[in-house]
Amino acid sequence: MTAPPDDCLAHNDWICGEYLSTRSEILWDAVLQHLHLTLVAVAVGLLLAVPLAVAARRWNWAAGPVLGATTILYTIPSLAMFSLLLPVYGLSASLVIAGLVLYSLTLLVRNILAGLRAVPEETRQAARGMGYGPVRLLLAVELPLALPAAMAGLRIATVSAISLVTIGAIVGYGGLGNLVYSGMNTYFKAQVLTASVLCVIIAVVADLALLLVQRLLTPWARGQPA
Repeated sequence: MTAPPDDCLAHNDWICGEYLSTRSEILWDAVLQHLHLTLVAVAVGLLLAVPLAVAARRWNWAAGPVLGATTILYTIPSLAMFSLLLPVYGLSASLVIAGLVLYSLTLLVRNILAGLRAVPEETRQAARGMGYGPVRLLLAVELPLALPAAMAGLRIATVSAISLVTIGAIVGYGGLGNLVYSGMNTYFKAQVLTASVLCVIIAVVADLALLLVQRLLTPWARGQPA
């Protein structure tokens, strides 16, 4: 059965409501994969970035190597990064996640370290005078005061990850990037535009959600620029 002449799909229009209604399941699956890859990558990146930043703050000699290594990782082009990781992870979602984790480390480590370094020394000394040990000092004083800078880095890393997930389409795990990639190959305008707009919407919503979390966790910093 052929599409009627006035069907936007038949005309291959950029904006097409028919595409949304007939491909809703495909779009939903792509969005879920996009979110899954992003959340896992950013969560793992954060778990690695915190101890690296703490080590760089505690031992000055470690700051240079940690910042240098994470910066070098960020300069590697995404296609080259995936090629380097391919022998380890193969053509899998883990390949995309590993690449995103490595990219996120630069943004996360730098911002967490900047936040830790911004904690006033007199605050640390006062906490030590109250009997705070190193672990309690870190968890109860330093990390909470470093939250504004850390959250800023987390927001940037998350938005960057949402964008970079689309590159995973080259190995079949790119979330909405899969639709963009296949749509460009077939010149399917509605698919390319819809998937691209959804990527932007996800990035904006994620950034606003993290900004809200930041304001809730750092009420003392609400008067400062986001």
